[in-house]
Amino acid sequence: MRLHIPTRLRWSDLDAYGHVNNVQILRLLEEARVQAFWATDEPGLELSTSESGSTTERIRVTAASMAVIDGELGSATLTVVAHQEVDYLAQIPFLRQPLDLHLWISSLGGASLELCYEIWSPEGVPPGILYTRAATTIVLIDAETQRPRRITAHEREAWQPFIDDPVVFNKRR
Repeated sequence: MRLHIPTRLRWSDLDAYGHVNNVQILRLLEEARVQAFWATDEPGLELSTSESGSTTERIRVTAASMAVIDGELGSATLTVVAHQEVDYLAQIPFLRQPLDLHLWISSLGGASLELCYEIWSPEGVPPGILYTRAATTIVLIDAETQRPRRITAHEREAWQPFIDDPVVFNKRR
């Protein structure tokens, strides 16, 4: 199952070429991760999901179903980016409608997880354009010891429904 996170662009996301800058795309992915994974006292966001990326069978879930990491200041767990890979497939112009950012997990390790993303043109606005494909390896760190910590049974249970196939990147030359 994949989360579909509506993601609004800001004017400041554009660069001198009139498209979303490559660095800003990494920030959009970061914002999606925060919405999806960090539990807060705020009411859960409503995000849509689909099975294996299909948009035909849509259901509604709250982000709280996946957000089991304490996102408050002074949390016992830090989420650290260990690796990122991005394929920029098409330029993203400034759009008033939110982009359709898909987020899912491709694998759970002992203390790490691999997140996958696709950034699509706004939902329901033809033609559907896949702008970006990306993956991020996240390591969970114990804030006190500053060492990796194991993924808990509770986290595995919460994240299991969101496991899907990994992103397939373009071949390098």
